[in-house]
Amino acid sequence: MTSFLHSSFGFDPGYGYGLEDLLAVGAPGGPVDFGAFWRGRRDAAARVDPRPLLGDVAEERDGFRVHEVAYDALGGRCNALLALPCDGPVRHGFVIGHGYGGRQEVGPDIPLPLPQSAAILPIAPGLPALGLRPGVPSNPDGHVLHGIGSRDTYLIGDCVAAVWGAASALLELVPSPTLDGRRLGYLGESFGGGIGALALPWDDRFAAAGLTVPTFGNHPLRCTLPCTGSGESVRTHVRRHPEALDVLAYFDAATAAAHLRIPVLSACALLDPVVPPPGQFAVHNALAGPRRLEVLDAGHVPYPGEPEQRRHLGQVTSEFFGSWMR
Repeated sequence: MTSFLHSSFGFDPGYGYGLEDLLAVGAPGGPVDFGAFWRGRRDAAARVDPRPLLGDVAEERDGFRVHEVAYDALGGRCNALLALPCDGPVRHGFVIGHGYGGRQEVGPDIPLPLPQSAAILPIAPGLPALGLRPGVPSNPDGHVLHGIGSRDTYLIGDCVAAVWGAASALLELVPSPTLDGRRLGYLGESFGGGIGALALPWDDRFAAAGLTVPTFGNHPLRCTLPCTGSGESVRTHVRRHPEALDVLAYFDAATAAAHLRIPVLSACALLDPVVPPPGQFAVHNALAGPRRLEVLDAGHVPYPGEPEQRRHLGQVTSEFFGSWMR
């Protein structure tokens, strides 16, 4: 499969790393005020009243009613989908991130890992379709560079804040005491995995997380590796503007993972032309709390055995959250 993918993309999607090499990839230490920067943003976000507005039922399937939701977050008004069980009390809550294509529907994220759960699925600011904003590029190549001139204006910061705001909106929309005293779970894949790693260390409302093929890991290394995802846009930009690495240092998912102490299930790929595997494994390797790793043969491309691996990952995910969110 490696040779096939190499001929398809013009580069080795394994980047010459075997599993042992990937498990040795480290994380940048980050700026000395990395933690202070993110704690400050989280404190500011906590002062924002989410003012959630619940829309009509958009669809009903798999035992859930799905609503469109709007809420306030640090950085502006955001949109999301809210999945509520049709029957029975809500015992668990999840925030679910999406890939860099945005989100049109709940898709395969429903059903949830645990029964009697509700979930909010925020759409990152600027991404299709509910997240579109004037002046913000909706394509990944432009979106990932928007505001990159400063750590205070970089759009990825607003995407992280949208996760915090979504958690606040969920806890307000699901009536107490159904979630009272219970912390939340987080699920995110690709873009959503990297955003989750950046968001979770500073928010004690989360009990456990699942990060699948997470992006934004180890930017200094990532910017040396060609890919077909948004990382290529960043790599090209950094070649022309190397000072951008100073900003990216505050948005490194692997650096953030070293501050993440809740249990995390990582699913990382051996081959991936979109999110280079060394960056994925850098996030997992840096995790500071209980962690479990599931190794996928590939990410972001179809491959033999993918349905079976995905089914297995779904089973493992349910078991994992069942252990930590009782």
